[in-house]
Amino acid sequence: MDGAKITERGRRTRQRIIEATGEQILASGIGGTTLDDVRAATLTSKSQLFHYFRGGKTELVSEVAQWEGRQLLEAQEPHIHDLGSWESWERWRSALVEYYISRGRWACPIGSLATQAAMSDPELEQTIADAMRAWRDALGAGVERMRVAGLVDASTDPGRVATSILAAIQGGLVLSQPERSAWPLEVALDGALAPLHGVALGRPR
Repeated sequence: MDGAKITERGRRTRQRIIEATGEQILASGIGGTTLDDVRAATLTSKSQLFHYFRGGKTELVSEVAQWEGRQLLEAQEPHIHDLGSWESWERWRSALVEYYISRGRWACPIGSLATQAAMSDPELEQTIADAMRAWRDALGAGVERMRVAGLVDASTDPGRVATSILAAIQGGLVLSQPERSAWPLEVALDGALAPLHGVALGRPR
């Protein structure tokens, strides 16, 4: 939908629908979330939903995926674009923990969407892949800054280390879901930094 044609009130309503749908999907999955669920959660009518999302549920879920990707990166600002020292990596870790805990999220919304999108919607899968790639690239850039600064081994492959970090986070979050507690997430993030510490110079391994 052309954002220029939406009033400020309309933008707020549209964003409220996106956020509520994101929460519904995280709780019940894409298949378990219906437009009726969204209408009930947002107190909007069917005509309002289709006014803002003419493509129906498909468009709405795509918007949710894009929003979740932006939220995830914004929650790590400014730390994720300032990774270049061990202290900055610790600040990044704390920010990410706070992001998940403050929202009561024991699962990664992008990771959860990725699993479901692979079975349902190739275009949505691409949107999610782009979000994951942006996250990986930002982490990889931080690893590269560490390499250039001589803090990690010169042969370190930033892309591989960043991928290892993401894999550790996603796997740890899966384990944290049944616990409904912050500690598995914190352990996961400590583990996520292990590949980086593993190539460190002049630090205990």
